[in-house]
Amino acid sequence: MKYTTDDLRTKWLDFWKSKNHVVIPSAGVIPDNDPTALFHNAGMHPLVPFLMGEKHPAGIRLANAQKCIRTIDIDEVGDDIHLTFFEMLGNWSLGDYFKKEQIAWSFEFLTKILKLPVEKIAVSVFAGDENAPRDEESAEFWQKQGIRRERIAYLDKKHNWWAKGDTGPCGPDTEMFFWVGDGNGPKNFQDTCEDPQWVEIWNDVFMQFNRSPDGKLTPLPQENIDTGMGLERTVAALNGLSSVYETDAFASILQKLSELSDNTENTTSKRIVADHLRTAVVILADKIAPSNLDQGYILRRLLRRAIRHGRKIDISGSFCKIIAKVVIEKLGKAYPEIKQNEAFILEELEREEVQFSKTLEKGEREFYRMYTKKRNKILHSDPSFAGNPLHIDGKWAFDLYQTYGFPIEMIEELGKEHEINIDIKEFEKEFKKHQALSRAGSEKKFKGGLGDHSERTTALHTATHLLHAGLRKVLGEHVEQRGSNITPERLRFDFSHPEKMTSEQIKEVEDFVNQAIQADVIIEFEEMSVDDAKSKNAIGLFEHKYGDKVKVYSMGEFSKEICGGPHVGNTGKLGKFKIKKEEASSRGVRRIKAVIEN
Repeated sequence: MKYTTDDLRTKWLDFWKSKNHVVIPSAGVIPDNDPTALFHNAGMHPLVPFLMGEKHPAGIRLANAQKCIRTIDIDEVGDDIHLTFFEMLGNWSLGDYFKKEQIAWSFEFLTKILKLPVEKIAVSVFAGDENAPRDEESAEFWQKQGIRRERIAYLDKKHNWWAKGDTGPCGPDTEMFFWVGDGNGPKNFQDTCEDPQWVEIWNDVFMQFNRSPDGKLTPLPQENIDTGMGLERTVAALNGLSSVYETDAFASILQKLSELSDNTENTTSKRIVADHLRTAVVILADKIAPSNLDQGYILRRLLRRAIRHGRKIDISGSFCKIIAKVVIEKLGKAYPEIKQNEAFILEELEREEVQFSKTLEKGEREFYRMYTKKRNKILHSDPSFAGNPLHIDGKWAFDLYQTYGFPIEMIEELGKEHEINIDIKEFEKEFKKHQALSRAGSEKKFKGGLGDHSERTTALHTATHLLHAGLRKVLGEHVEQRGSNITPERLRFDFSHPEKMTSEQIKEVEDFVNQAIQADVIIEFEEMSVDDAKSKNAIGLFEHKYGDKVKVYSMGEFSKEICGGPHVGNTGKLGKFKIKKEEASSRGVRRIKAVIEN
C-alpha cells in the first residue's frame, strides 16, 4: 500500500505542527454536555464551546485526529463506504488565520506532503444565493495555488454551506476532490462533480456569519476555520481502493475473521462484524456498558448485530473478544485509552455475547410456543389442516424480533424447517415503520450536532459540577462522571456507583449543592497542566482528551474540576437545586435527573 492510516494520521499531525498548531488529543466519543447528540459525530464537535468563543487552553491554532461515531446510516454498513466508527483529521483556527492561509496550506498538504498530482484534484465552492454572496474569494485563492478555473465548481448550500442549525454561526465551505478513475479525470468539474470517481477527501469550513432567527446573516466578530478529512475514506481513495474495508484499518480484523470462518462468500456480513466490533471497542473504551438506554443501547444493538452476522458466516463459539483484541492492538497506539481499558472492554464483550446467546434461546422458545399454539388452534377447528403449511402474518414475526431481538433471518430459517410461510412483506412494512420512527428520533437527536448554550443550560451545566462534588462527598471517591445530558429544562448526570442511592443520601447531596448555591461563591478558572490540576485535587474526567494545558474551574471549597465551560459567574445565580429522580442507567452506573427552581 502507498498509504496506511497510521501514515496519513502522522503526516497530518506533523504538518500542522509545522504550521504552529498545537496537536490536542482526541476527545472520547461521548459528548460531555450536549443534549443534541449521543456521540461525537464530527471532529469539530468537542470543540464547539471554543468555536463559540470560549478560550481554548492550548491556544488558537489546533489540530488532531478525533474518534467519531455515526449510526444514522447503520443499515448501509457493509457497502464500500459506510462505517459507524471513523477517524476525522482536523485543524482549527479560532479567530486567527482564514481563507487565504487555509487554502494555501490545504494545497500544500495535498500536493507536497501527499504528493497528489494537481491534475487529479478539483474543488467546489459556494455558489451564492439571496442571503450570502458567491464565494469568489475562495475560488481566487485556489486559482492562485494552481487549480485551473474549470476544475472549480460553484455549488449550492446543500453542498457548500455549513450551519450550526437554524440560527447561529455559519458560512461557506470548500471541498477537495481526488479523481480515482483512469487518467486525470474530466477537465470540467462543474459538469462532472457528481461522478462517483471524484471522491471528496477534505472539507474546509469558513465560519464567517451569524444567522439570526429572522434568517438575516451578519459577519461574526471572530472568523473561525474548521476542517475535516475522513481518515479511512481518504486512505482508500489515495491507494486506488474501491472500499474502506480494503484499507489497513480493517486488514488484520478481516484476516482474523477469515481464520475463524471458512465462509468466503458473505463479504457483507464479515464487514458488518468488523465494523461493529471495531465501534464497540471504541465506545467501551469510554467506560460505556451495554444497556437499554442511549449510548448503551446503541452499543448493545451493534454487538447483537455483530453476533448475528457472525453466525451468518458460520463462526462457531464466542468470537467477540478475539476480534476485540485485534482492534485494540490496531487502535491502541493512536488512542492509548483503548489499551488502558482493555480489561473492561473484554469483560463487557464476553458478558454481552453470553447474554445475547441466551436471548436467542428465548426467542427460539417463544417461536415454538407461538407456532405450536397457532397450529393447535387451527387443527382444533379444522382437523383436515394437518400436513398443510402454516401461514403466519409479518406483524407476529416483527413482534418476535422487536421483543426478543430475534433476527428475522432466524425466524425465516425456523419457518422453512417447520413448513411455515411468513409474510415477509408485512414484516418489512412493520420494520420500515419502526425504522422511520427511529430515524426521525435520531435525526432530531443529532440535528445540528451542537449543544444549547443558553443561560438556563449554562446554569444547569454549572450545577453538574456541584452535583458531582456532592456525590463524591456523600458516596465516596469511586464516583466518576459517566455522561451528562443537559437541556434548558433539566440536567441528567450519569455516574459510577454500584447500588441505588437511599433517600437520605439523595437529600444529603441535594443539601450540599444548595449550600454551595447559598454561599454565592465566585466561580473562577485557571489554566494549568494536567499534573498541576491533579496536585490541586481537581477532578479530571476522560483524562485522555486533555492537552498539555487545561482549564480548572473552582467554586470556593465546594468544587474544583477540569472543564471547557460554559459557566455562570457565581453560584448564587443558580436558584434552588432539586433532584427529581435517581435510577439505574446501566450495570454499575446510576443516573440522576435534576432541575433548578427559581
